[in-house]
Amino acid sequence: MIYSMTAFARKQIKGDWGTAVWEIRSVNQRYLETYFRLPEQFRGLEVKLKDSFKKRLQRGKIECGLRFEGADSSQKGLEMNQALASQLIKNAQWVAEQAGNATINPVDILKWPGVMQAPEQDVDAITIELMAGFEETLNEFIEVRSAEGTNLAALIEQRLVAISEQVSLVRGFMPDVQAWQKARILKKFEDAKVDLDSTRVEQELVLLAQKSDVAEELDRLSSHISEAHNVLKKGGAVGRRLDFMMQEFNREANTLGSKVINTDITAVAVECKVLIEQMREQVQNIE
Repeated sequence: MIYSMTAFARKQIKGDWGTAVWEIRSVNQRYLETYFRLPEQFRGLEVKLKDSFKKRLQRGKIECGLRFEGADSSQKGLEMNQALASQLIKNAQWVAEQAGNATINPVDILKWPGVMQAPEQDVDAITIELMAGFEETLNEFIEVRSAEGTNLAALIEQRLVAISEQVSLVRGFMPDVQAWQKARILKKFEDAKVDLDSTRVEQELVLLAQKSDVAEELDRLSSHISEAHNVLKKGGAVGRRLDFMMQEFNREANTLGSKVINTDITAVAVECKVLIEQMREQVQNIE
């Protein structure tokens, strides 16, 4: 399977502890690079997150962010420190007895720091839920990369077929091109009124045929096409391999265009270069 390096995934998680949102996005990069934006209380997750990316991704610039909003304590209720409240009441009663007419206001007791407090959140339990949400987000992220990769592979396959058709055109042109070149050189000899023996003519024609022979370039293009099909079929992290192959494709197309003085074959060479450039642009997005 082919994977694109460009993707985005987002997932929201809700619990009694509040709400969290994971976001993962990636763009093209020669190697795997990961960047994180995490709340301070969950900064310790970065090592685990980085390991997860390394196990499942090969290339790309990955940005992973987490937004966390804790639940409103007023909605969760308050807890009373009964031991502290009991101690405060006991001491307040002693003060009241010493003061004579003094009274104890229960609200003052409740206002005392530490008597009423919001329940503490279980960070470990929250972390487990957050990591489960991250794994779901990562799975979705990889599915997006896979779907986009499938589309990229289809586009490249179309260009490979088109180049193969252009190669077939050139093979069909060659007999006529060679006959045209032979007639052209013989006419030049006749116009120049040069009396050449048959052996010399044959030598000239052989040299001309060697200079304009593109069979090797066509064979190499066909071989590259076959290999590219195999690489796409094999799948995996093949972006670098395909990028190298695009250079080889381009080299053969350039040689093809420079060898033959024929408008039809020159047009084929130009078309091949256009198709190769289109493939190269798509290959830049492949992992």
